[in-house]
Amino acid sequence: MTALLDTHAHLDEYEDIDTVVRQAKEAGLSAVIGVGLDIPSNEKTFDIAGRYPDFVYPAIGWYPSNVDALKADEHLAWLDANLHKAIAIGEIGLDYLGRIREKVPRELQKSVLADLLALAIKHDKPALLHTRYAWKDALNIAERAGLEKAVFHSFTGPSSVLRGILARGYHVSVTPAVDYNAEMQRVVKETPLESLLLETDCPIVFKAERTGDEPPATPADIRISLAGAARLKGISEDELAAVTTENAMRLFRIDNLCQPY
Repeated sequence: MTALLDTHAHLDEYEDIDTVVRQAKEAGLSAVIGVGLDIPSNEKTFDIAGRYPDFVYPAIGWYPSNVDALKADEHLAWLDANLHKAIAIGEIGLDYLGRIREKVPRELQKSVLADLLALAIKHDKPALLHTRYAWKDALNIAERAGLEKAVFHSFTGPSSVLRGILARGYHVSVTPAVDYNAEMQRVVKETPLESLLLETDCPIVFKAERTGDEPPATPADIRISLAGAARLKGISEDELAAVTTENAMRLFRIDNLCQPY
C-alpha cells in the first residue's frame, strides 16, 4: 500500500483521538499533520503529537478569526518560543468572510499575518495558509515577506492567483470537497502534480447537500481527496499518492514514515 499523508487535520477537536488515529492507520495513512488555531489548541496539538510520535506531526498557528490585537504580543512570543518544536506554522492567514471581517478587521489580519510569516522565515518553517476570499492579498503578503515555503490550504481561488502561487513554488492542498466543489476541481486540473498535497481539514463536514446527519470528517477520509484528485488528473490513485506523499515529505522535511497497516 502506498503511503499517504493528511497534511491538514484539526486533531485537537476530537474527543476520542485514539479511535481517530487507529482508523487513520487502518485507512493506510502513514502520517497526519495536526494543525493548531491558538495557544490552547497548539498546546493540545503538541500533546497529541507526543502521544503518537512519528505519526502525528504538530503545526502551530493563530487562526485569523481568533486574532485579537490585545493578545498579539503574547501569541507571537509564544509561537516564537515554540515553533522549533513544530513542523510548520499554521493554521494562519486571512479570512474575508463578512462575519469574520466584522470581528477582526482586514488590516489587523494582514498586519498579524505579516508578523507570522516573519516567524516562518526566522525558523525556516512552511506556512499553512487559510485564505478564504482573500487569495490575492495572502499571496501578495507572502511575496513581500520573501516566504519560500507555503501551502494554500483547501484552495479555491481564481486561476490568476493560482498562477502566482505556482510561480512562487508554493503548494495547494485538496480536501474531500474535490468530490463536488467545481472551483477546487478546476484548481486540481490546473495544478501540476509536483505542487499538489492532500488533506482533510477534519473535522469539517463535507457534502454537496447536507442533510444534517453527516459525520465529521476524519483523517481516514484522505481517501476521498485522493480518489477525486486522481480522477481529475487522469492517473491512478497509487501514482497520485506516491507523488503527493513525496511532495509532503520534502516540504515538511519528514525523513521516514511509519508503514501503513
